[in-house]
Amino acid sequence: MNYHINDLPERTVKPRNSGLTMVMDKGLSLRQAEDFIEVGGEYTDLIKLGWATSYVTPKLDEKLSLYREAGIPVYFGGTLFEAMIVRGQFDDYRRILDKYKLQHAEVSDGSITIEHDEKCEYIRKLSEQVTVISEVGSKDVQKIFAPYKWIKLMTAEIEAGSWKVIAEARESGNVGIYRDSGEVRQGLVDEILTQIPEESIIWEAPQKAQQVWFIKLIGANVSLGNIAPADVIPVETLRLGIRSDTFEHFLKG
Repeated sequence: MNYHINDLPERTVKPRNSGLTMVMDKGLSLRQAEDFIEVGGEYTDLIKLGWATSYVTPKLDEKLSLYREAGIPVYFGGTLFEAMIVRGQFDDYRRILDKYKLQHAEVSDGSITIEHDEKCEYIRKLSEQVTVISEVGSKDVQKIFAPYKWIKLMTAEIEAGSWKVIAEARESGNVGIYRDSGEVRQGLVDEILTQIPEESIIWEAPQKAQQVWFIKLIGANVSLGNIAPADVIPVETLRLGIRSDTFEHFLKG
């Protein structure tokens, strides 16, 4: 940090197990990626190349090398996994992970219907190859899961080998754990946290109000996902209570 301020929340240090900031890269150029790393790399723990953008991203090898050299793990969005699974290309998907020297993979079923036992089997197989992050929840706004089902799915995926489970919200933040207005389904989150350790969950929170809500609920070291590159520094100030939205929350006395 550039100077000292008393009594700020203590942040975990990289490599973190909690307090992760997962950034969504939806198509940054190499120059933009370099600029992002210069400013936000210190505060970024994971980078997801959103959905299947890796298929059409120019100079993909060079971009992955930039992130790798900066010490930031990167992985392809779960929709790529789904696009290949539905076409019977699981082995091809595994070869892609090796080809691009990826150490993480996302397993999701937000766009396709798949038996959960089958999804867990994919998690088991991939966990022998890479660190698996699995996503729970549908991208379909009409599909609303009861809290007990979220807990059941998350528990099974962690037991199958997921390092972290992601609570689905899409890049827009209006499905899954949120209402279509972007408001948090508070009762759902409270129920999930009665059974699933908070350090096992990455909450997708692309909107500032959502980030503030989770920081106030869980603390500075809540894991947040789908953060826009331009929002990494603002999110870190929210975590530390040096932005108006969380300013009073972290004051002592």
